[in-house]
Amino acid sequence: MTEYQYEFERVEPEEQGYSLLGGIGLTLEAHREIIARRAADGWRFAGCIPVQQRMEGFVEAFDLVFERPAPSESE
Repeated sequence: MTEYQYEFERVEPEEQGYSLLGGIGLTLEAHREIIARRAADGWRFAGCIPVQQRMEGFVEAFDLVFERPAPSESE
């Protein structure tokens, strides 16, 4: 059975402009560069977990989850 190792990287949306419903709009762009960089290093994007959320439901921070096969003990 293959064992995996995992790493997490935090991403926070950036404030940008104003929402049509009022307040500041949030956008998420940094994840693309992070996923591409991790893939080049042999990691696979496994998913994301919201880790900080406002009472109104807006997610303020995500952990991107990356996995790759763990090195075998013979390596």
